[in-house]
Amino acid sequence: MATTEARTPSAAPSAPRRRVPGPGGRRRIPFARALGPLLLLATWQLCSVTGILDPQTLAPPGAVGQQARELLISGQLGHHLWVSLQRAALGLAFGATTGVLLALLAGLSRLGEALIDGTAQLFRALPILALVPLAILWFGIGEEVKIILVALGTFFPIYVNTHAALTGLDLRWAELAATVGLNRRQFLRRIALPGAAPGFFTGLRLAVTVSWLVLVVSEQINAASGIGYLMEQARTFGQTDVIVVGLVVYGLLGLASDTLVRLLERRALQWRTTLG
Repeated sequence: MATTEARTPSAAPSAPRRRVPGPGGRRRIPFARALGPLLLLATWQLCSVTGILDPQTLAPPGAVGQQARELLISGQLGHHLWVSLQRAALGLAFGATTGVLLALLAGLSRLGEALIDGTAQLFRALPILALVPLAILWFGIGEEVKIILVALGTFFPIYVNTHAALTGLDLRWAELAATVGLNRRQFLRRIALPGAAPGFFTGLRLAVTVSWLVLVVSEQINAASGIGYLMEQARTFGQTDVIVVGLVVYGLLGLASDTLVRLLERRALQWRTTLG
């Protein structure tokens, strides 16, 4: 009788890895995100050259670039930019810290949910910029009101998204924590905080954008420095090129801060499987 021997199959040569296309089977175009801004810039230049745009209405790109260069050389742009960065950073720090703490209290406690979440949702419906007159009456027209307005604007995106991530945690994690005997501190560190991290970073991305939107308004409240103050002074003298420089700076700051948050999110959430 012929006997058959079990043979271990030899490892087949691995196929070369192919780059996975983007969503919908389409390959990503390098620098695709820059195409839109470049097209907008070209349209702006074309309208300025052909006279469709009056320089008094909107300065041409060349004039804006020249004005930005002069502001950089004189040191004005650097000074106002540094002041704005400090205000935005302080407001974001206060808003983020308060948002996370209150989200943890509301998301991990029934009493906290009853006391905090309803109040937060009530105030979230109020436009932040509509609170400017009341904030001036309460805190004056100094630096405090600018930082507080930024903190209020950044608090709600972080609170709402972090709270939603906490309340959306699978109950089996809580049962597992009770089974293995985790105390509240261990549960917070090993389960609650990692589970809330995706929501926190989503809220943080929204918050950094809101911080610049609120700052541009708050810096026009009796300010003596900041990008918003620079734009307000330019409006008084009809300097559209300086106004556009300020808008470009705000846009670049928003893009840079969003990119930084995305990098932090990617590093902090390496455990999470993502598509693309």
